[in-house]
Amino acid sequence: MEHIELFFKSIFIDNMIFATFLGMCSYLAVSKKVSTAVGLGAAVIFVLAVTVPVNWLLDQYLLKDGALVWLGEEYADYNLGFLSFILFIATIATMVQLVEIVVEKFSPSLYNSLGIFLPLIAVNCAILGGSLFMQSRDIPTLGLALNYGISSGIGWFLAILAIAAIREKIRYSNVPAPLRGLGITFIITGLMAIGFMSFGGMLTGGDEKKPAQETKAADINTEQIQKENTKEAAAAVSVSEVSTLTKQ
Repeated sequence: MEHIELFFKSIFIDNMIFATFLGMCSYLAVSKKVSTAVGLGAAVIFVLAVTVPVNWLLDQYLLKDGALVWLGEEYADYNLGFLSFILFIATIATMVQLVEIVVEKFSPSLYNSLGIFLPLIAVNCAILGGSLFMQSRDIPTLGLALNYGISSGIGWFLAILAIAAIREKIRYSNVPAPLRGLGITFIITGLMAIGFMSFGGMLTGGDEKKPAQETKAADINTEQIQKENTKEAAAAVSVSEVSTLTKQ
């Protein structure tokens, strides 16, 4: 259940584009065609799926306060957290270089269409944001870190795929001249972000039921207390009546 909740939350509620607006440079520049958007989105999914778990391991066994205890008790007080950005970016740059080599080898046309934005994934703030969010949210296990990396990448992929499909269709629409290009793209992105905000209620159903259950339990406890008080009062009255008759 925890994996399913994290999966849907990362895609729809905490979407990298529509919730935190990370990776907007690539999102705006490479979303003119669906084919290029799909290629870049797939590359982002792969890079996030690899870098987030690897950076989780680095954070757990190297960077956190006391993470070096596995080397010996004398290293328990060491804190290498100041190296987080350097190590995270080094991991991301390595994976991006691997992706660039693979895309250039197997799909030269996609490599040429992505242009400079493929190597720029290394400095895409959505990629680094995935690792930093993983660190700040204290994701407890490697499996959840892998889940978070894949689902965050899928969320970014859906965002760029949606805007690319809209931008391909909007070419045939009568857009006012001042809004053509990035103007209407920013407006559509804002409207899509508002739409994705509606998914925020997906995981709150259980939280809303808890107060009702607690209120019902409180009412039952109150009724039981009232019944017990009534029984005690009746017993006290009967005892007083018995003592009065005895005196008489």
